[in-house]
Amino acid sequence: MEKQTATQVFESLSSGIRLDIYRLLVKRGLEGMVAGQIASALDLPPNNVSFHLKGMTHAGLVSVEQEGRYQRYRANLPLMLELIAYLTEECCAGHPEQCAEIRADSCCPEAVLPPLPKTEMES
Repeated sequence: MEKQTATQVFESLSSGIRLDIYRLLVKRGLEGMVAGQIASALDLPPNNVSFHLKGMTHAGLVSVEQEGRYQRYRANLPLMLELIAYLTEECCAGHPEQCAEIRADSCCPEAVLPPLPKTEMES
């Protein structure tokens, strides 16, 4: 990931409403949601949600697919994982084994944590 892309993602999520929308869409996974469902779930005016979804779509955080009269939005999960990898790629100055205790305390799923180096026995 390029620094400019990461910056654009963070700028797009800098609004509390956008962060709430994105987290909701992440929770829904590949099923996604239509704008009206998002507005209802977050108790927001539909036009407000549409405004934020447009910005998030432009930033690549969400994808949109036309379904008849509705548009279904889905979180760009690969982008989210790429951002996590970008942020953690040099964790502990390239010595992730130093992060073992921190990893144990993390609430993140193992799949999104930076990889630990293989021990000689695993090689």
